[in-house]
Order: sequence, then structure tokens, then C-alpha cells
Amino acid sequence: MFKHILLPTDGSRFSEQAVFHGVELARLIGARVTGFYAAPAFHVLTYRASELESSRDQFATEVQAHADLFLKFVSGVANEAQVPCETLMEQNDHPHEAICSVAKRLQCDLIVMASHGRRGLAGLLLGSETQRVLAHTEVPVMVWRVQVS
Repeated sequence: MFKHILLPTDGSRFSEQAVFHGVELARLIGARVTGFYAAPAFHVLTYRASELESSRDQFATEVQAHADLFLKFVSGVANEAQVPCETLMEQNDHPHEAICSVAKRLQCDLIVMASHGRRGLAGLLLGSETQRVLAHTEVPVMVWRVQVS
């Protein structure tokens, strides 16, 4: 069955719920997990060249802090369930591309991720990384659907 499960996270409560369920599935079937965070890349947001380097450094520090926090959650849940876990962060402005690429590269045989359940105009405008992963990966995807009130 499944031996290596990818658990992408964006740090949201929806992702956290998917992590709990993905880790529990891994525990039940004897699989290992990899927690993954796709961090945004730095973009120039100022016209002042003197601010550029400090902005880049501050951005990198903040991104790393978020990644550490989100991935520590995944490894903590896995550790508590006694499930082997690795974590990984990559920069990519398109999380679905990073998720699909990492799943293929690490030879994951399942991706477990959340769907925020947006519908209507919000779903149309905001789109869904989960939908994009479903459309672009050959790896099976288990979606933990969360209803938004």
C-alpha cells in the first residue's frame, strides 16, 4: 500500500487537521511521512536600493521562522504518533508546482492535504492549491475537506 506520504502545510488550521489525519493514516499502515512547506520567493517591493538588502534578509528570516514553526508542528505530531518523519522547505511562488515536484522527486506514493472548502466567488477568485495539485500530479491525493462557515 502506501509507504511514503507527503504532508504539505501552509500552517493553517485546515492544514493542521490534514496533518493529524495523514500522520494517523501513516501510523496505521506503517508508512513514513515528509512534512513540506512551499515558501514564497523574495520580490522587490521598494524603489530604494539601500533598503533592498535589509528587506531581503528580513524576508528570509521571516520565511524561515514560518517554515520552522509549520514543519515543527508536523514533526511533533509524527513524533507523538511514533511515525518516521522528515521535513523539507523549498521556495516557490506556486505551491502546487512545488508539491507536485517534491512528491515525484521523493517518490511519495500519497499526498494528504487540506481543502479549505471555498465555494462560489471566493473559490473562483482565490483558486485552490489543492485543485491545482489534483490537476497536475500523478501521485494519488487524499483531500481532507474542511467546511468554511
